[in-house]
Amino acid sequence: MENNLEPQETQDFNRIIPINIEEQMKTAYIDYSMSVIVGRALPDVRDGLKPVHRRILFAMNELGMSHNKPYKKSARIVGEVLGKYHPHGDTAVYDTMVRMAQDWSMRYRMIDGQGNYGSQDGDGPAAMRYTEARMTRFAEAMLQDIEKETVDFQLNFDDSLQEPTVLPTRIPQLLVNGSSGIAVGMATNMMPHNLSEVVDGCVAYIDNREITIDELMQHVKAPDFPTGGTIYGMEGIKAGFHFGRGRVVLRGKLHLETKSSGREQIIITEVPYQVNRDALCNRIGELVNEKIVEGIAHVNNESNNKEGTRLVVDLKRDAVANVVINQLFKFTELQTSYGINNVAIVKGRPKILSLKDLISEFVEFRHDVVYRRTQYELREAEKRAHILQGYLIALDHLDEVIAMIRASATPEIAKDNLVNAGWGLDEIQAKAILELRLQRLTGMERDKIKQEYDELMKLIAHLKEILGNESLRYDIIKNELTEVKEKFGDARKTEITYLDNEVSIKDLIKEEDVVITISHLGYIKRTSASDYRAQRRGGRGVMGGKTREEDYIEHLFVASTHHTMLFFTEKGRCYWLNVYEIPEGEKNSKGRAIQNLLQISPDDKIRTIIDIKDLRDLDFVNNHFIVLCTKKGVIKKTALADFSRPRQTGVNAITIIEGDQLLEARLTNGSCEIMMAINSGRAIRFPENKVRPTGRGAIGVAGIEVENEGEEVVGMICVNPETEKDKTVLVVSEKGYGKRTPFDEYRITNRGGKGVKTISVTDKTGKLVGVLDVSEKEDLMITCKSGVTIRMKVADISEQGRATQGVKLIRIDEGDEIAAITKLDVEEVEEKMEDENEVSVEATGENSNDVAEGINETGNSSETTNSPENTSEGEETAPSA
Repeated sequence: MENNLEPQETQDFNRIIPINIEEQMKTAYIDYSMSVIVGRALPDVRDGLKPVHRRILFAMNELGMSHNKPYKKSARIVGEVLGKYHPHGDTAVYDTMVRMAQDWSMRYRMIDGQGNYGSQDGDGPAAMRYTEARMTRFAEAMLQDIEKETVDFQLNFDDSLQEPTVLPTRIPQLLVNGSSGIAVGMATNMMPHNLSEVVDGCVAYIDNREITIDELMQHVKAPDFPTGGTIYGMEGIKAGFHFGRGRVVLRGKLHLETKSSGREQIIITEVPYQVNRDALCNRIGELVNEKIVEGIAHVNNESNNKEGTRLVVDLKRDAVANVVINQLFKFTELQTSYGINNVAIVKGRPKILSLKDLISEFVEFRHDVVYRRTQYELREAEKRAHILQGYLIALDHLDEVIAMIRASATPEIAKDNLVNAGWGLDEIQAKAILELRLQRLTGMERDKIKQEYDELMKLIAHLKEILGNESLRYDIIKNELTEVKEKFGDARKTEITYLDNEVSIKDLIKEEDVVITISHLGYIKRTSASDYRAQRRGGRGVMGGKTREEDYIEHLFVASTHHTMLFFTEKGRCYWLNVYEIPEGEKNSKGRAIQNLLQISPDDKIRTIIDIKDLRDLDFVNNHFIVLCTKKGVIKKTALADFSRPRQTGVNAITIIEGDQLLEARLTNGSCEIMMAINSGRAIRFPENKVRPTGRGAIGVAGIEVENEGEEVVGMICVNPETEKDKTVLVVSEKGYGKRTPFDEYRITNRGGKGVKTISVTDKTGKLVGVLDVSEKEDLMITCKSGVTIRMKVADISEQGRATQGVKLIRIDEGDEIAAITKLDVEEVEEKMEDENEVSVEATGENSNDVAEGINETGNSSETTNSPENTSEGEETAPSA
């Protein structure tokens, strides 16, 4: 084929290089993706910022927009960033600015905004021409020392200006505020954390470079979100801390309130991170309309800027709050999960980082910043010292210098003459001498120059020591981090809840004694034992709980927060509940409906409770029994092992016949003696081995004969005669009379008999309401149906014979009655008590003189010994108290 190309065309054709289009596309796309990864979407591990954040802060710093300067329009800042550093569109810059100013988006805000910056309900911000901004103190700490050549600068997009490649931050910003972004082929999603915890982790790493991630997690416990909430489970977080990838499950924070009408409300006070409150309300409404969630009457967003988040979910009258709450967690964003993906730029390359990697990279960066800052300060100090040295030389030869300058025709000649005068001056010193003001030639100014020179020489020596001593540099880093913590640190906003399979939650709960109260209508709470002050016998008592008029405290006892409670109901069911799971409340609060904690049927109620230290202790469980008795005198014994496997729905503990109710349940070791008492004043004592163990579903056998109409068992006690020899029988009547009687006065019989008299029941005393086994080291707590509670020493209650009516323990108001009695172990809780023998008059308006009169009246020996009311026909007169 003939070649018709001209010579020049042939030369151009030969310059075309054929390439594989697949290889070209691959190379071009990699170049593009790396540009996006490094230049836009991923944060730098050192300062935790993407280029747009860094450029905004640097531009604001250049504009002098510190925290104590006036606000400037956001449009001014956006224009500065666009025109000088970041030519990528004003929307991208302004949206970034807005997020940096939102306290629900950033754990620690970097921009102090003025105007409408949007809301947590999804409202957008005002246009940039309306809003204003300036930096926060937090942002200033990230820019501190930037003028001291601590970081490298690079040319901007048009090579007209310099911008920093990284900020010399004193704050571990990447861990503290987190970051999220989608690049090409990779993404990052880093959670915010608490500044105080992160600083503690950095200090721990500096102290021990070989520290493990688990040890670091003792300081940096978990993410800490700006909107609070509760982290639900730690396994995913542990994975994120160890491997850089994991998962956080976050729940909103809520509590229950009861309206005056009696209906319950779920009050949501914190929503998960980045959850739109209005959208959450709308979603709940949709679930109600679609019949997915039952029991909700109304939902409303009552949030505002002053009081914060408040979403109110009104429940229907028959709704069970716990069920509704679990449905909300399941079907709405009230429970949200976040993927942890710790990807950041490390030395120009994207890398997945563990918690230790993040901390070590920041610490090493800070070390580099401190080193470069020290070098800069040393150079500047040496420059200044060099000039001051020239000043001192000139002042030592002042007359010659002045004459030399006056004789010089031009400044250049004067400078050369000073340099060549033989005094050791160089050109820099000579120039500085020529620029010296005449006032510096006075004697006083000379002293100031000499003082400044001496101080500079000390500073230079110190700076050289820093440069030559690595441990000294790390001490400086630690001190600066501590200053940051003191200045910006705060408490955690997000709580942590461990799942049962992750950690024993008991290890996280402070072990302490608490008073647990259950009202007649089924409201339960726990209160610190120290809230109940000890009182003398005959006092009026203090309020043990505010209840409705028809309600009163029915059960009141003390247990450790690490124990497990076994709840036995009237119908013979048994339920389990850890003490720490019982809602905490003030002494005068009503508490929570127990139906919201246990799945008890509406027509059943708690009758008795047993405190078990540890159901997982096999040796203890296999050698103990639960003894139960009913109001009709039936008694039954079952191995504790049958109750050692908790079920959420409960189990049958005893089969109750029609017309009967479970009354008491007691823990025994198999060799106790049992005593049962009837409201008419009779009691029976028999060995525990007279009752053989049976399964949970058995009916039981006869314990005491209940034959007359109106008679019923009011209490049962189980005492080990070998280990509890100091025990006595305490009986209390419904009108406040009581006494202690030695066990030996009750003869041992077979079960099923009528028993013997235990208290003289009269119109003055009222019927017997309770029987307890007590020792003198214990205290007695008596609760009335009105809610009044009194605590007194058992030792202050006189010891009398079986047939006496006893002494007055508490003054009862007209129409009031004793509702419950329980005992406290003084040695366990006395350290927590306030003024053991102080008389309290909190429940009434009476003064201390009135109470003292009551004590004198009820403490009179004539009322407790020789009165005919204290004796009974056929019985001996009671011994003197």
